[in-house]
Amino acid sequence: MKTTTSLELPDFSLVLGGPLFRLFHRAYLSGDGLELLRRRVVVITLFAWVPLLLLSAIEGGASGGSIRIPFLYDIEAHIRFLVALPTLIIAELVVHRRVSPLIGRFLERRLIAPADLPAFNAAVKSALRVRNSIVAEVALLILVYTVGLWVWSTQLALGSATWYAQPNQTGFHLTLSGYWYAFVSIPFFQFILLRWYMRLLLWFRLLWHISRLNLRLTGAHPDRAGGIGFLGKSSFAFGPILFAQGALLSGLIASRVLYEGQSLTSFKIEAGGLIAIMVLFILGPLTVFTPQMERASRKSTAEYGLLANRYVVGFEEKWIQNGEPEMENMLGSGDFQSLTDLGTSYTAVSEMRIVPFGINDITRLAAVTAAPLIPLMLTTFSLEEVIGRLLKTLL
Repeated sequence: MKTTTSLELPDFSLVLGGPLFRLFHRAYLSGDGLELLRRRVVVITLFAWVPLLLLSAIEGGASGGSIRIPFLYDIEAHIRFLVALPTLIIAELVVHRRVSPLIGRFLERRLIAPADLPAFNAAVKSALRVRNSIVAEVALLILVYTVGLWVWSTQLALGSATWYAQPNQTGFHLTLSGYWYAFVSIPFFQFILLRWYMRLLLWFRLLWHISRLNLRLTGAHPDRAGGIGFLGKSSFAFGPILFAQGALLSGLIASRVLYEGQSLTSFKIEAGGLIAIMVLFILGPLTVFTPQMERASRKSTAEYGLLANRYVVGFEEKWIQNGEPEMENMLGSGDFQSLTDLGTSYTAVSEMRIVPFGINDITRLAAVTAAPLIPLMLTTFSLEEVIGRLLKTLL
């Protein structure tokens, strides 16, 4: 990125960097702009899922036998590697195309004062350094092989006999396919997921640095957000990540309902909590702009209120207080249209939000998180009942 104080747009991307990205590039799984998406999705999915199928088939745990949960019936594993994992890979291209241009918009819309351009450029460069950091991704790798494996083995792994483990007195004994599952597939998936969390935190850190600058926000902007409403509108670019999270919870709940006899309604808190947390995780950090937006709203309200007052006083003196005006003068005057335009501008100022997102942004993110959970209703209700309940909710 060029470190100039001119309005040259920064070369910024959350995803075009890091050791794994370079590895994919050298392995011809990605181009400079995340091309070869289909190849990347297929190869990564096959790497995580196919060895589990082959090894479980060799051991006789793929489709039946004495195992209570064969591989082909493990809904949770299939959703994790055939739905959530490809979605997280696809999300890279979506985020690159929709989020990367947002930093440039701060310059295109002249929201950054010339005096703050060096600090703006420094914040972007700092974010890029962390994105490209080898240390950061090595730390994630260590985390998944320590805390990640512990969480999976103690909190997520099923306690009954499965294709990947047989319970014993000390816990459970991994099968051959279980070793690949526990030490390759699960850590790889966790790494991809945690890498996304790191990118999101990096994005929020960059926005926090930008919010510390003296932004040129205006209460009269049509987006009702001072000119930075594009941040909330573009938050749906993170939708695939939220969909993957919903899919993970859906798979976990399905396994507990089908194989451990738990009721679907017992997971209401987890489902509602996930939706709320994910929406808050994406939109909550945007509130760092609230102090500046609130100040801009107060300032614009006072300024436009004063302007409106002066204009209305002059308007009344000219057209009302000086006697009955002649119709010819009224028809040829633009004063009435100007009064209407001023009223429209004042309405825009008075309706300015103090957060750069609206209820529609919240609803869209909640919906995409909840979407993978809807099929779970089929474990309790018939398809007709599910459709009927959805129609009642929507209508």
